[in-house]
Order: sequence, then C-alpha cells, then structure tokens
Amino acid sequence: MRRSTTRPRRAAALATATVAATALLLTSCSSSGSGSGDAKGGDTNEKITLTVGDFGTFGYQEAGLYTEYMAAHPNITIKAETAQDGQKYWDALTTHLAAGSGLTDIQAVEVGYIAQATSKLGDKFVDLGKTEGITAGAWLPWKSTQATTAKGELIGLGTDIGPMAICYRKDLFQQAGLPTDREAVGQLWAGDWGKFIEQGKAFQAKAPAGTFFTDSASGLFNAVISGESEQYSDSSGKLNVKDSAAVKKAWDLSVAASQAKISAGLRQFQKPWEAAFANAKFATVACPSWMTGIVSKQSGEAGKGKWDIAKAPVAANWGGAFLTVPKAGKHTKAAAALAAWLTAPEQQAKVFTKVGNLPSTSAGLQLPAVQSAKLDYFGDTPTGQIYAAAASSIKPAKIGPDDGTAKTIITDNGILDIEEHGTDPAKAWQTVLKGIADKVNG
Repeated sequence: MRRSTTRPRRAAALATATVAATALLLTSCSSSGSGSGDAKGGDTNEKITLTVGDFGTFGYQEAGLYTEYMAAHPNITIKAETAQDGQKYWDALTTHLAAGSGLTDIQAVEVGYIAQATSKLGDKFVDLGKTEGITAGAWLPWKSTQATTAKGELIGLGTDIGPMAICYRKDLFQQAGLPTDREAVGQLWAGDWGKFIEQGKAFQAKAPAGTFFTDSASGLFNAVISGESEQYSDSSGKLNVKDSAAVKKAWDLSVAASQAKISAGLRQFQKPWEAAFANAKFATVACPSWMTGIVSKQSGEAGKGKWDIAKAPVAANWGGAFLTVPKAGKHTKAAAALAAWLTAPEQQAKVFTKVGNLPSTSAGLQLPAVQSAKLDYFGDTPTGQIYAAAASSIKPAKIGPDDGTAKTIITDNGILDIEEHGTDPAKAWQTVLKGIADKVNG
C-alpha cells in the first residue's frame, strides 16, 4: 500500500537495501521464474540483480520472501528501493517513465494512480498477462480490471486490498467510559460515520488528559470516501470533485471532527504521527488491513494487547497496490517472474500473517493461514476473519486517472490546513479546487 495518503507507506528518499540469501525452499509460481534471464535472450544462468521499487511496507522483506526467492534462484540478487512518501514516489516514477531511465525492474503502483498508469502510461509497462503462469482470473475480478488497459493488457499484478475496520485502544476506551468488547464497539457507530463522530465527542468529554478520539481528520476523510460507490470521478472515470456527493460527505465529516476537537490533527505517516502511537495520544485509527502492521510497529511493546479491531461504520476499501514491470528494464522476463511469484496466493498469505496486507487473490483470501490468522500484537482478535469478511462486502468505485492527485490535494492542502493552521473550511475548499485544477490541467 500501502497502501496512503496515498497508501501509508511513504518516504522522501529512496533507501536501498540488499537482501542476503539463505537456504529455503521455493513454492507456488517458482516454475515460471526458474532460471529466468534477460528478456532479450541472455544466458538463463547469468547472474543478475533485480531491483524492486515500492513505498512503505509491502511486507516482502519482513516475510522473508526476497531471501526465499534468491535461495531458489542462486543467479538472482534482489535489491529493494523503498520510499515512505507515496506522492513523491509516484512523481519520481512518472518522470523516470517519461525519460525511459532511472527505473527499477519492478515498480509498485498505488491503487489511486493505477488508472493513470493504464490510461496514460500503459505503453510504458510490460503486458503481464502474457507471462507464463499468470492469469487475470487469479485476482478478485475488480482488482485485475483496475490494472487492465483499454487494449486488454494487464500491466499490474495486485499485491493487496484494504478492507476497512477501526483499530481502537481498549484501555483508553475504558478510561472514557466506552465499551471495550469489539462487537459492542462496532455497534456504537454501525452504518453511519456520523455516529463515529458522535462517539468521538462522548469519548472526548471523559478522555484522559492529552488524548484524542482519533488520529487525523485526513485519515477519516479517506476512510469515509472509500465506502462510496462514486468518489472523485463519475462512472465514466471523469474527475468530478466539485460536484461529488461523496467528496462533500467525507469533507463535511472530516471538518466536523476537526472542529469538534476529537482529532489529534496529525499528518499520517509522518514522524509526529508515529510518535503519537507510542505515546497513546489517540484512541482510534481508521484501519484498513495494512494499517495493522503500522499500529503494531509504531505502538511498540508497550501497546501490545491494548489494541483491538472493530467493524467500520460502512464497508470500504482504502488502499492496495500493484506490481508492474517497466519495458525499459534490463531484465523484464526475470522481473515478471519475480512479480508473479511475490503476488501468488501463498506469498500473499505469508505477507498478511506478517504485516497485515490482505491478499487480493481469490485463492489467497480462502487459505486457512488467512482465515484463521490472529496477529500476535492484537491478542485473540480473529484478524483474518474480520478482514476477509469485510473484503466480501467491498463494492469498489470507478477509479479515474486523476483520483490520486485529487485525494492528496484534498487531504494535504485542504484538511491538513484546517487541522494545523485553523484555516476557514470554505477558504480551504477553494484552495483545494484551485490546486486540483492547476495540477490536472497544468
């Protein structure tokens, strides 16, 4: 994801890490990648380095997948280049694609930008549908459709999806006089994000000093709009922010949360936000499946067992990403084989059990390792069941080419200005519209 916001996997600079190999066995799609060399016909035993560019926490290193793959392919070394700032990552990627240089062999694309990749940049990527062992039907139908061009070319393999829940601190809820049982908590706001705001006010009235109900009005915006059938673009994919009922709804609720002082006013995926987890400064965070890994990492040992997961007010999907193979890469055949293996059901399940990124393949969602998963950090919470059930209710909206741009400007240049500087919402909204117009038309 990611994925934020763009998917909350972000960083200003690319940090390169070489992963060392150990003697492990390869499973799943290894046959399609065995001995892969240069796509232009190089020696299949040639020693090559494959670079993977992504953002935030895709979980491949954490789950040991790079090490596993290299053990089965002694001629391949994998290097990961990971960014934490998704917007900067995407801006750099589009620049490199235009130049045909500076690209990694595999490039991740966040779901908010996949429509731009398929409609405006499709000719820059390998058609992965022609790679041995890959069939679009392996993924949830809407997931593979998102990465398919008008010509029918599959340019991206789905990594994960982001079905929505709410992660909450049981200790802070108890101190504020709210229920702590996950079923009872889910009922507090069932069916309506407006109820979530009202519970926030109830929490804030009795909250421990210095704590807030939720982390960020921008995070709330992303959560609310993710559950709408039409979001930034209309059914044809045309950007329609100014007249979008979904944008207005999410904006109004986010502004209400900020003005009611139930939000900590933090910018997600930045250092102060990360520190606030460790210091127990907020009680809830909108929690797509990939967020569970961030919660556990940033809250640290002191927070273990204090977090739980309840149903979100409305079923939604926030985030998810794809692996693509730029045509300008030196080893496109080997890169495609690696991408196929990383996104196969068995590997997706390993990533989920390690960092919480839920599989985007139909088979992956049904694996016992996913269905029965309980992340240690959340104790006996049936994490796999909660998120797999949420995934079954997702009705994804049409994604337009400029959705990712609109989302970033609304949250970073609109809501954040209200949160951090007390900007009048009407003025902030006009700034948003101008910023989107300048970026999209400029």
